Amino acid sequence: MKKYLSVVALIAGIGAMPCVAATNFGMGGASAANLNTTTPAVRYNPENVNYQKYETRSTTRTYATPVRQSNVGYTTTSNYYSPNGTRGPVYYNTGSSSASTYNRTSMVRSQMKRKYYLAHPFFQPTEGKFGSITDISYNTQSYNLTFDGYHEPFYLNDTEAKWSARGFAIKEDLSYGITDKLAVLLMGRFDSTKYKFDWSASPDDEIKDNGLNIYGAGLQWRFVDNDKWIADASLYYERQQDIANEVVLDIKGGYKVSKSTIYGLGRGWLVMFDDKYYGNGITGKDAAGRDSGLFVAYNGNNQTTLFLEAGLGVFSVLEEDWTLNLEAIYGHYDWHGQASIKAELGWQPNDWFALTLYGKTSFFDTADGQKLKAYMTGAYTDHDTGTEGYLDGWESIGKAKVDKYREMSVGGRIIFYF
Repeated sequence: MKKYLSVVALIAGIGAMPCVAATNFGMGGASAANLNTTTPAVRYNPENVNYQKYETRSTTRTYATPVRQSNVGYTTTSNYYSPNGTRGPVYYNTGSSSASTYNRTSMVRSQMKRKYYLAHPFFQPTEGKFGSITDISYNTQSYNLTFDGYHEPFYLNDTEAKWSARGFAIKEDLSYGITDKLAVLLMGRFDSTKYKFDWSASPDDEIKDNGLNIYGAGLQWRFVDNDKWIADASLYYERQQDIANEVVLDIKGGYKVSKSTIYGLGRGWLVMFDDKYYGNGITGKDAAGRDSGLFVAYNGNNQTTLFLEAGLGVFSVLEEDWTLNLEAIYGHYDWHGQASIKAELGWQPNDWFALTLYGKTSFFDTADGQKLKAYMTGAYTDHDTGTEGYLDGWESIGKAKVDKYREMSVGGRIIFYF
């Protein structure tokens, strides 16, 4: 049987990241869809004074300072200045000062400007503002499969293969602030991916798939934002073309410490599949032009399932224009669980543009060692008698053992705020 790879109820290339979000890869793998949207924090100085959005303020204090005056010696006069205090994790003060003298009396004033960090995991556009995140990534997903060999009366000539999905994705998240606490978002993701079965002895099977595979819309709500705490929730719908409809709930909460925000997150996906089975497979034509194929099911006979994620992260301002975000997540994705880590370095030279680079990898997966059900259709040869036959429907051929499940993504985000 000549085999051709196809996307048979294949769940792959799923993703979303803050709405301005993260882009995740492979629902059939451990990374499920995420329109994680994020929102901004209100930072504070040592005196817990909150600054209004995008205003330049100065805090003035008076100190007695010795000043030398001609023919008098040293006297005391008032010195006015604004301390460049430490702000919180999302906003960081940058100071500018000017000095002038008059009748030998010195006055120094400095103004502190609030900087709005667009790469912050709690970013959300304020009232009347737009946020745009363009995420460009290279994603890989792979694992080894070992088939039983045969299940009476059918058998495979080659029982070992490596499954892989590799490709580029471009995802756009566009959000608009209805109020300072509520925003609406739209998203879409274009994927160009090559799916492949690398057989140990038989010729490899592969196919390429291109197109707009995911789109959706939702709401972001920042319901807590003070000098120490911040929290938000997002609810949205997304569609995976020819695979599933999803309703996603995302909740995050953070505590502000110096120039960092330490936060926790929880996400849930209600996934409603178009068909009862999802997994990966190969289909093609035999010598007589009849349909034939092989299918490995992640799960079956269940059109609705629930994916869950929980994690911890920290966002820190390294320097005025540089930020670092670290995140660790464990997820339960129906048929398996996975632990992953992500790091993202951001550069923001002004208030309206930011550029980031990130990497994400899995390091533990419960898929390893699991045995998935395998099915075939089309022409076959009886294992015992050698006679040939034809199946016009899917029949069980035993199970395939999974090993060395891995996922990895590298990419960058271009962020605009206007």
